[in-house]
Amino acid sequence: MMILEYFSNLLVPLFVFYVVTLGAMKRRPVFSDFLRGAKDGLKITVDILPSLVGLMVAVSVLRASGFLDVVADVLGKIIPENILPAATIPPLLVRLFSNSAATGLALDIFGEYGPDSYIGLIVSIGLSATESVFYVMSVYLGSVGIRKSRYILPGALTTTIAGIAASVVLAAMM
Repeated sequence: MMILEYFSNLLVPLFVFYVVTLGAMKRRPVFSDFLRGAKDGLKITVDILPSLVGLMVAVSVLRASGFLDVVADVLGKIIPENILPAATIPPLLVRLFSNSAATGLALDIFGEYGPDSYIGLIVSIGLSATESVFYVMSVYLGSVGIRKSRYILPGALTTTIAGIAASVVLAAMM
């Protein structure tokens, strides 16, 4: 295990050394290129910041309003409890918007039910098998100015449902 830790500690400095050496060999102004890249990165951050703030506010409103609990209750009446327990629905829904908020809800579930419980397994596998669809769409599409997403949202929601279904199947197998 110490060899792996040693290697991982060396990986980033070696990569930086490689990039600087390669740039110097190609006679590039390495530091100027770095500064230009950092400047461009800050511009992108400023461009996507309103989308990120709006998304975080929306997630906070959903959590604080109790909307997620209502949705979990409604879906809990539609989907049998032995297939998809109602406790798993809030983190899997929040995952569409925010990974960090979904992780917080998952930690609450782990504290209540345990990480090795059926509910804990569904949540952990489900969060690993799905993506923060609306976050990714707002950041990536917003940063390049795409307004019409066409098939991105239906495709992403379909794969999210498939990921949740896979998490239920895999949790039942464990």
